[in-house]
Amino acid sequence: MNTETLPEKGEFYSMIIKIDITPQTIVGDLLNAYPELEDKLIEIAPVFSKLKNPILRRTIAKVTTLKQASVVANITIAELINGLRKTANQGEIVLNEANNKNVDLPNWVSKEKIKFEYDACLDLENGIHPAGKVTKEILKLEGDDIYLLITPFIPAPLIKIVEEKGFKTFSERVGETTVYNYITKR
Repeated sequence: MNTETLPEKGEFYSMIIKIDITPQTIVGDLLNAYPELEDKLIEIAPVFSKLKNPILRRTIAKVTTLKQASVVANITIAELINGLRKTANQGEIVLNEANNKNVDLPNWVSKEKIKFEYDACLDLENGIHPAGKVTKEILKLEGDDIYLLITPFIPAPLIKIVEEKGFKTFSERVGETTVYNYITKR
Protein backbone atom coordinates (compact mmCIF):
# COMPACT_ATOMS: atom_id res chain seq x y z
CA MET A 1 0.00 0.00 0.00
CA ASN A 2 1.33 3.40 -0.94
CA THR A 3 1.04 5.59 2.17
CA GLU A 4 2.15 8.73 0.33
CA THR A 5 -1.39 9.18 -1.06
CA LEU A 6 -3.19 8.71 2.27
CA PRO A 7 -4.50 11.84 3.95
CA GLU A 8 -3.33 12.93 7.38
CA LYS A 9 -5.27 11.46 10.32
CA GLY A 10 -7.23 14.66 11.11
CA GLU A 11 -7.84 15.31 7.43
CA PHE A 12 -9.01 11.72 6.94
CA TYR A 13 -11.36 11.96 9.94
CA SER A 14 -12.89 15.19 8.72
CA MET A 15 -13.26 13.78 5.18
CA ILE A 16 -15.23 10.78 6.40
CA ILE A 17 -17.26 12.03 9.34
CA LYS A 18 -19.22 15.19 8.70
CA ILE A 19 -21.76 15.80 11.42
CA ASP A 20 -24.94 17.83 11.41
CA ILE A 21 -24.39 20.94 13.54
CA THR A 22 -27.17 21.17 16.14
CA PRO A 23 -27.54 22.49 19.71
CA GLN A 24 -26.70 18.98 20.99
CA THR A 25 -23.40 18.77 19.07
CA ILE A 26 -20.41 18.45 21.40
CA VAL A 27 -17.80 21.19 20.79
CA GLY A 28 -14.96 18.64 20.63
CA ASP A 29 -16.84 16.52 18.05
CA LEU A 30 -17.54 19.66 16.01
CA LEU A 31 -13.87 20.65 15.97
CA ASN A 32 -12.76 17.09 15.11
CA ALA A 33 -15.17 16.94 12.17
CA TYR A 34 -14.64 20.57 11.12
CA PRO A 35 -11.24 21.79 12.36
CA GLU A 36 -11.64 24.85 10.15
CA LEU A 37 -14.57 26.00 12.34
CA GLU A 38 -12.32 26.79 15.31
CA ASP A 39 -11.61 30.30 14.01
CA LYS A 40 -15.32 30.86 13.23
CA LEU A 41 -16.27 29.73 16.75
CA ILE A 42 -13.78 32.22 18.21
CA GLU A 43 -15.00 34.96 15.84
CA ILE A 44 -18.63 34.42 16.94
CA ALA A 45 -17.71 34.22 20.61
CA PRO A 46 -14.20 35.36 21.62
CA VAL A 47 -14.54 33.50 24.95
CA PHE A 48 -13.82 30.34 22.94
CA SER A 49 -10.24 31.48 22.32
CA LYS A 50 -9.62 29.52 25.54
CA LEU A 51 -10.01 26.35 23.43
CA LYS A 52 -6.49 27.02 22.14
CA ASN A 53 -5.35 25.88 25.61
CA PRO A 54 -4.72 22.11 25.13
CA ILE A 55 -5.89 21.24 28.65
CA LEU A 56 -9.22 23.00 28.24
CA ARG A 57 -9.50 21.54 24.75
CA ARG A 58 -9.11 18.00 26.11
CA THR A 59 -11.51 18.52 29.01
CA ILE A 60 -14.21 21.14 28.48
CA ALA A 61 -14.59 20.63 24.71
CA LYS A 62 -15.33 16.91 25.21
CA VAL A 63 -18.41 17.51 27.38
CA THR A 64 -19.78 20.90 26.31
CA THR A 65 -22.67 21.03 23.85
CA LEU A 66 -23.15 23.96 21.52
CA LYS A 67 -26.30 24.83 23.48
CA GLN A 68 -24.21 25.08 26.65
CA ALA A 69 -21.55 26.98 24.70
CA SER A 70 -24.12 29.62 23.68
CA VAL A 71 -24.88 30.21 27.36
CA VAL A 72 -21.16 30.45 28.16
CA ALA A 73 -20.73 32.98 25.36
CA ASN A 74 -23.94 34.86 26.23
CA ILE A 75 -25.22 34.66 22.65
CA THR A 76 -28.35 33.11 21.21
CA ILE A 77 -28.20 29.48 20.18
CA ALA A 78 -29.46 30.45 16.71
CA GLU A 79 -26.61 32.93 16.24
CA LEU A 80 -24.02 30.31 17.22
CA ILE A 81 -25.48 27.32 15.36
CA ASN A 82 -26.36 29.14 12.15
CA GLY A 83 -23.03 30.98 12.07
CA LEU A 84 -21.22 27.64 12.26
CA ARG A 85 -23.63 25.93 9.84
CA LYS A 86 -23.15 28.67 7.24
CA THR A 87 -19.36 28.30 7.38
CA ALA A 88 -19.70 24.50 7.13
CA ASN A 89 -22.05 24.83 4.11
CA GLN A 90 -25.06 23.51 6.01
CA GLY A 91 -28.43 25.21 5.66
CA GLU A 92 -29.81 27.53 8.29
CA ILE A 93 -32.18 26.00 10.85
CA VAL A 94 -34.92 27.59 12.94
CA LEU A 95 -34.40 27.19 16.68
CA ASN A 96 -36.63 27.99 19.64
CA GLU A 97 -34.75 30.54 21.67
CA ALA A 98 -34.29 30.37 25.39
CA ASN A 99 -33.36 33.74 26.84
CA ASN A 100 -29.79 33.68 28.22
CA LYS A 101 -30.21 37.01 29.97
CA ASN A 102 -30.17 37.61 33.72
CA VAL A 103 -33.36 37.36 35.71
CA ASP A 104 -33.99 38.49 39.26
CA LEU A 105 -32.09 36.69 42.00
CA PRO A 106 -34.13 33.81 43.41
CA ASN A 107 -35.22 34.28 47.03
CA TRP A 108 -32.78 31.59 48.26
CA VAL A 109 -29.76 33.66 47.12
CA SER A 110 -28.50 35.82 49.97
CA LYS A 111 -24.99 37.22 50.33
CA GLU A 112 -25.15 36.49 54.08
CA LYS A 113 -25.59 32.75 53.39
CA ILE A 114 -22.36 32.45 51.36
CA LYS A 115 -20.12 30.05 53.32
CA PHE A 116 -17.63 29.16 50.58
CA GLU A 117 -16.28 31.30 47.76
CA TYR A 118 -14.00 30.20 44.93
CA ASP A 119 -12.78 32.58 42.23
CA ALA A 120 -11.94 30.14 39.43
CA CYS A 121 -10.94 32.81 36.88
CA LEU A 122 -7.18 32.42 37.34
CA ASP A 123 -7.39 28.62 37.43
CA LEU A 124 -9.42 28.59 34.20
CA GLU A 125 -6.93 30.96 32.58
CA ASN A 126 -4.18 28.47 33.49
CA GLY A 127 -6.11 25.51 32.08
CA ILE A 128 -7.21 24.14 35.46
CA HIS A 129 -10.82 23.00 35.35
CA PRO A 130 -12.69 23.79 38.60
CA ALA A 131 -15.07 20.80 38.44
CA GLY A 132 -13.14 18.57 40.85
CA LYS A 133 -12.69 21.28 43.46
CA VAL A 134 -16.28 22.51 43.22
CA THR A 135 -17.94 19.08 43.31
CA LYS A 136 -15.86 18.20 46.39
CA GLU A 137 -16.39 21.48 48.25
CA ILE A 138 -20.17 21.71 47.72
CA LEU A 139 -20.51 18.51 49.74
CA LYS A 140 -19.54 20.61 52.79
CA LEU A 141 -22.65 22.80 52.43
CA GLU A 142 -25.12 22.54 55.30
CA GLY A 143 -28.72 23.73 55.46
CA ASP A 144 -29.18 26.77 53.26
CA ASP A 145 -25.45 27.58 52.97
CA ILE A 146 -24.37 28.92 49.59
CA TYR A 147 -21.24 28.17 47.58
CA LEU A 148 -20.22 31.10 45.35
CA LEU A 149 -18.23 30.14 42.27
CA ILE A 150 -16.82 33.13 40.36
CA THR A 151 -16.02 32.53 36.69
CA PRO A 152 -15.39 34.63 33.56
CA PHE A 153 -18.35 32.93 31.82
CA ILE A 154 -21.31 30.74 32.75
CA PRO A 155 -19.79 27.27 33.24
CA ALA A 156 -22.76 25.43 31.73
CA PRO A 157 -21.26 21.91 31.80
CA LEU A 158 -20.21 22.28 35.45
CA ILE A 159 -23.63 23.69 36.37
CA LYS A 160 -25.23 20.62 34.79
CA ILE A 161 -22.97 18.29 36.82
CA VAL A 162 -23.77 20.12 40.06
CA GLU A 163 -27.52 20.04 39.38
CA GLU A 164 -27.35 16.32 38.58
CA LYS A 165 -25.80 15.85 42.04
CA GLY A 166 -28.96 17.32 43.58
CA PHE A 167 -27.97 20.96 44.06
CA LYS A 168 -29.75 24.04 42.75
CA THR A 169 -27.88 26.81 41.02
CA PHE A 170 -28.27 30.35 39.81
CA SER A 171 -25.84 32.26 37.60
CA GLU A 172 -25.69 36.06 37.64
CA ARG A 173 -23.61 38.07 35.17
CA VAL A 174 -22.11 40.88 37.27
CA GLY A 175 -19.74 42.31 34.67
CA GLU A 176 -18.55 41.81 31.11
CA THR A 177 -16.17 39.05 32.23
CA THR A 178 -17.51 38.07 35.66
CA VAL A 179 -20.27 35.62 36.54
CA TYR A 180 -21.38 34.72 40.06
CA ASN A 181 -22.63 31.13 40.22
CA TYR A 182 -24.58 30.40 43.40
CA ILE A 183 -24.91 26.77 44.51
CA THR A 184 -26.97 25.38 47.39
CA LYS A 185 -28.67 22.16 48.47
CA ARG A 186 -32.14 21.44 47.10
